[in-house]
Amino acid sequence: MNLNLLERTNDLSFELTEDHLMIRDSVRDFVERHVAPNVIERDISKKFPHDIVQMLGDQGLMGIYHDEKYGGSGFDTISFCLAIEEIARWDASLALTVASHTSLASGHIALAGTAQQKDKYLTPLASGKKIGAWCLTEPGSGSDASGLKTTASKDSNHWIINGNKIFITQGTVGDIYVVLAKTDPTLGTKGISGFIIERGWDGVKPGVPMHKLGMNTSDTSEVVFENVKVPAENLLGELGKGFNDTMKVLDGGRIGIGALSVGIARGALEESLKYANERKQFGKPIGDFQAIEHKMVNMAVEIDAARLLVHRAAWLKDQGKPYTKEASMAKLFSSEMAERAAQDAVQIHGGYGYTKEYHVERFLRDVKLMTIGEGTSEIQRLILAREIKKELGYE
Repeated sequence: MNLNLLERTNDLSFELTEDHLMIRDSVRDFVERHVAPNVIERDISKKFPHDIVQMLGDQGLMGIYHDEKYGGSGFDTISFCLAIEEIARWDASLALTVASHTSLASGHIALAGTAQQKDKYLTPLASGKKIGAWCLTEPGSGSDASGLKTTASKDSNHWIINGNKIFITQGTVGDIYVVLAKTDPTLGTKGISGFIIERGWDGVKPGVPMHKLGMNTSDTSEVVFENVKVPAENLLGELGKGFNDTMKVLDGGRIGIGALSVGIARGALEESLKYANERKQFGKPIGDFQAIEHKMVNMAVEIDAARLLVHRAAWLKDQGKPYTKEASMAKLFSSEMAERAAQDAVQIHGGYGYTKEYHVERFLRDVKLMTIGEGTSEIQRLILAREIKKELGYE
């Protein structure tokens, strides 16, 4: 019998600590007061909410699990998941901003940066004074991250970066970019390295915000780098180890997407419960009809299951244990679950669910990204197939 999984989870508690409850409740209160009231209007305007992001920074939520030494709040990954879920319950776009900023851009610096790099760049990122953007995806390389074409050529005490990145979250509003580039194209994945680049440097050219199906107030754009001169000390991590670091960053990012998905699904359920108890047909609330009850029960069960998967992956990460498989499981199940929940929520709302006056219309548009970002569902299944075979001794 393979006891590996049991050995890795034998200390996991299902109870939230006092710190966890405090964070969950404080973020819920903040979101209900400052985020929920105008979320529909912000979605329609498609403007990045600088004011709310600044408030989140002041609350310590832009670096919730980063070291206090570098401007973070010093909490754990489960705290991060609870915060993301609470934000996503009302505003998935805002949750995506917080998650990508924390786990991708600043997360990569926290993982691989030197003490000097953390002092200079992680501190303003974790404290929310600056916004980060992680630049991996390119027009010709998405799921195949190793296929990127951006190059970094050594020139005396500098690196010269050239390339195009696309679908970059915080692309036009970011202050600090973490950029993956090929330092030796002949070495495949072993020739990829990371770099820290400042927005104001010559040759850094953010594009215009992209028009998307959903996540309207999450900033997404192309970023072009033309002969950008990067100081040698801004090499992030070891030369040629950028791809390995990227895979670790993505593992952590998938936990965030899982929590975000749980938040969207919870919003879908709560809005459906409210509507179903108010809407009457044939002389009684539609929430009393078995067909509607079953949809909402399915949502509730799957939300709980998804949250447990997310928290398990977060707990393993906090314990310093391997969590690649668990992060992919959490991301895969949660994202597809949330998509089902959003579809059912619109169905329960009927014609009203198809209008922008009700939140579920936005949930359905926003949730689609969950099965695409941080590795598509198809990629998660490839990862899981590999990890399961390895765990069972077939690789």
